[in-house]
Amino acid sequence: MNLSYRIAVRYFFSRNKRSFISLIARIAMAGVAVGTMSMVVVLSVFNGMEDLNRKIFKTFDADVKISPSEGKRFKVTDELLGQIRSTEGVRLVTQVIEDNALARYGSQQTIVRLKGVDNTFEQQGQLDTALIEGSLKLHGNVGTPYAVIAEGVRNALSISLEDIITPLELLYPKTGSKTLNLTSSEAFNQVSLRPGGIFFIEPRYDDYVIAPLAQVASLMQYQGDRSAVEIRISPGFEEQQVSRALAKKLGEKFVVKDRDSLNSDLLRAIRLEKLFVAVTLSLIILVAAINIFFSLSMLAIEKKKDVSMLYALGATPVLIRKIFLAEGAIVALSGAVVGLGGGILICWLQMTYDLVSMGMATSLVDAYPVKLIWGDILFTGIIVVIITMVVSYVPARRAAQAGRMVRV
Repeated sequence: MNLSYRIAVRYFFSRNKRSFISLIARIAMAGVAVGTMSMVVVLSVFNGMEDLNRKIFKTFDADVKISPSEGKRFKVTDELLGQIRSTEGVRLVTQVIEDNALARYGSQQTIVRLKGVDNTFEQQGQLDTALIEGSLKLHGNVGTPYAVIAEGVRNALSISLEDIITPLELLYPKTGSKTLNLTSSEAFNQVSLRPGGIFFIEPRYDDYVIAPLAQVASLMQYQGDRSAVEIRISPGFEEQQVSRALAKKLGEKFVVKDRDSLNSDLLRAIRLEKLFVAVTLSLIILVAAINIFFSLSMLAIEKKKDVSMLYALGATPVLIRKIFLAEGAIVALSGAVVGLGGGILICWLQMTYDLVSMGMATSLVDAYPVKLIWGDILFTGIIVVIITMVVSYVPARRAAQAGRMVRV
């Protein structure tokens, strides 16, 4: 063992016999432990929230989405589809038309986000876990078109899947007319669908109605145009990897985004909150570590004669500083180890037994989501080391100077 650490360990255990200095050291250890444990737990909760949001996005959003760089629609040709399908990692290609429309059911009506999808939608199975009633089919046995409706739309229109008589009517303004008379039925295109399934994910998706592409194209007069192409990638491929390959192949006429890019604002907000919380908890650990400063300062006063004796035996100021820095490191390391272990244990218990619930009947998950990332644990340990070195340096330097003055 290094000489400075051997002496520091001896000082650490010997001073436990002296109550006041020992009490300050223990307070410092406890403060560092609590701060470290808090940082591990809070960062893990933010990781869990980010992971939960990604799972929510995966339930509805495509792995990769292609949209026009200008305007709301673009022409989908066989050549374009061939380029997309030939890209490595592409498994399913779904043509999409999406826009706002007016939905009417009986005497109720509301504005909805209408999304028309082709037959590959049923193969994706994205909404399987979000389906709460009915089925995800878009076509019946006799060719009857069905719609899959969000829970919010069902509640707004009082839709019943058992009612096979009342249709869901979708209306969209006719294009090409110079004036729009909202009171005239001739001003709107209209299609009728039968409600076939109800899904619920979270409120941001509560206004969606998913319908067959042919009916939506006829309603909105898109003909061969589409508003987007959604892609499901093959297992073993990364979304960013496929997105970059498609962007390079399709050129500047199209905007290609992976799922994280589609929801970048929310993910960026979570990461910023996580950063600010990490900075705040680092300051709390700094405040707790100030006790190390006082503990080492008092130890330096107590050990003046010992330090002068070390000088007489040939010790250098560098060695003396290392002794007190090591002393501070031992105190902080003890607290950090306890804090990291406690934080990891709490997170494991939450992930395994769901000890802390969300406390809301309408929440998407029963308990707070937690996800341990070893990079965060390493980051917490580095923060504790840096803070310890900062608060230990001044008393270590003073101890070296004081011992030299006593020797002189």
